Amino acid sequence: MMKVSFAARGEVMKHVEQFVLDTMEDYLKPIDTNWQPSDFLPDSTQDNFFQGIRDLQENAREISYDLMAVLIGDTITEEALPTYESWLTMVEGISKDENQGWMRWVRKWTAEENRHGDLLNKYLYLSGRVNMRQMEVSTQYLIADGFDIGTGHDPYRNFIYTSFQELATNVSHRRVASLAKKAGDSLLSKMCGVIASDEARHAKAYKDFMSEIFRVDPNEAMIAFEDMMRQKIVMPAHFLREVGLKMGQTFGHFTDAAQRLGVYTAVDYVDIMKQLIIDWNIESLNELNETGEKARDYVLQLPNRLLRVAERMKNPSLEYKFSWIAG
Repeated sequence: MMKVSFAARGEVMKHVEQFVLDTMEDYLKPIDTNWQPSDFLPDSTQDNFFQGIRDLQENAREISYDLMAVLIGDTITEEALPTYESWLTMVEGISKDENQGWMRWVRKWTAEENRHGDLLNKYLYLSGRVNMRQMEVSTQYLIADGFDIGTGHDPYRNFIYTSFQELATNVSHRRVASLAKKAGDSLLSKMCGVIASDEARHAKAYKDFMSEIFRVDPNEAMIAFEDMMRQKIVMPAHFLREVGLKMGQTFGHFTDAAQRLGVYTAVDYVDIMKQLIIDWNIESLNELNETGEKARDYVLQLPNRLLRVAERMKNPSLEYKFSWIAG
């Protein structure tokens, strides 16, 4: 383990920024050969375009109400990308120079993420299952309302959040892909599968960025990790709402549907925490002061405590009717 003494977060972030610059291509695919939404959807320039739409709609009819609600909620979350990009540009301690590592990463990460919402939105539009205007209103609300995820502009807390959130998004899209395949919609399954693959690479990137911070500033990194776990990681769509509802009122119904289906559950939350503890070698961290040691003890004990709570949770009953789903 490299032992480096940094006087302040700013010096740590200069080191991380160089790491980002040196390793960026390991986590992002070349644009010219990367998949694009049109690779999966009916081609409007071809004679079989309308038959392709009919086939898509026939398969989409087999998607359950809850799964359609989760897919729409996931799509709205992906479509709120402008919020996430602007938030990442405000991280403190990292150069805002367009040619430096961090800003180059943000632009390229955003470019990859932008395909997700485009693809899912077009699928939903063609499916004939969705009240697109209601969905679009919710999307505009979510971008306009922004989010408060408890990280401030602190880079340590931000990288912890993105590590956790990209892992959670991977789980969600992967599970939707599996359920879509079981329902006979192989197209939707493939779409969510490639999106999940992107999220896995992005999660690896942010985890590795954070690993560098743990390597050179373990004590402050450990304290930041404890703080984020005490607050609990909130999802980026936690302000989700529909027409006539207050900010955040729809989010609980969306997560209820995800919990019922097993798309993303309280147990998954605990599993992601366990994975980060392993990936960041929390148990074997050196050079912690008393505060850092207490923070580590708290984090190491937390998964078992939360798992006991998660195992007692009952699946919420199906009651809510989303304005997004036609009919």
